[in-house]
Amino acid sequence: MNPAPRLNPRLVSRRAFGRASAVGVVAAGMPRVLFAEEAGQVKAPRNCSNRIAVSTYSFWRFKDDSKLSIEQCIDEAARMGFDGVEILHIQMESEEPSYLQRLKQRAWINGLDLCGFSTHQGFLSPDKEYRRKNIEHTIRTIELAYQLGIPTIRVNTGRWGTTKSFDALMANRGIEPRLSGYSDEDGFGWVIDSLEKCLPAAERCGVTLGLENHWGLGRTADGVLRIVDAVDSPWLQCTLDTGNFLEDPYESLEKMAPKTVFVQAKTYHGGGLWYSLDLDYMRIATMLDRHQYRGYISLEFEGHEDWRTALPKSLGTLRHAFS
Repeated sequence: MNPAPRLNPRLVSRRAFGRASAVGVVAAGMPRVLFAEEAGQVKAPRNCSNRIAVSTYSFWRFKDDSKLSIEQCIDEAARMGFDGVEILHIQMESEEPSYLQRLKQRAWINGLDLCGFSTHQGFLSPDKEYRRKNIEHTIRTIELAYQLGIPTIRVNTGRWGTTKSFDALMANRGIEPRLSGYSDEDGFGWVIDSLEKCLPAAERCGVTLGLENHWGLGRTADGVLRIVDAVDSPWLQCTLDTGNFLEDPYESLEKMAPKTVFVQAKTYHGGGLWYSLDLDYMRIATMLDRHQYRGYISLEFEGHEDWRTALPKSLGTLRHAFS
């Protein structure tokens, strides 16, 4: 029989100090902070810092000469001082288990979290077979996130597809005509039904879906929240992208904040690839703190400047705002 495990005396003393400190606070008449075993859940203090991640998209940006491997992105993120990495699914070289485990090990050795998984899907179509394939694809990415140890994935509504060029869509500020013969009401029904079919896999894997404000029916905060509220599940919440509200962003960001589980923060050094927004990150950080958002802030750099200089500058901006 194995002997009883020996407790680390330094750990015991820290625990004892923590409990004694809590008692001292109560004795001094200050508000009492419950321990986890008493309250079930303890929220971080309001003045805590959000951890800062970087999306692998920030290195690539769909530029032909800048597609780093995920492994290179992880190494560079660690060298620059980020806390985590968000993986862009379509940037991955494989979905084989051995590749996934190598990525997980690479992040662990570098002291980084794999904190988000940015995926693409589209449910905004009257074609049932098209929606079925996208549901299956989304379930597949949920399972990939589980294997990678990633707790949340970004999901989209998809677009009507009537504007074929993304550059043209951006020139029109993300607005495109509906598919002839169909309405937004039809579209919301397709998206809600499709996401509901993904929820059993999300719950089984413990992966929270974050619906992003990302064109289509998700172009507005009201559109995103209409879907999230209709599904009404803890496994579907919001991914908030600071750069995808082109008109009056702060009011829209505020609407989504209470249900946000992941934040993607845009910067545009060297001028935006499609547009630039002058975002006040101190204001955004204050707003998110007011809504007790404690999760990751993931940098999505979307400018023309070389990532080698733009990402450290962006990290400095976000550290300053979210500390």
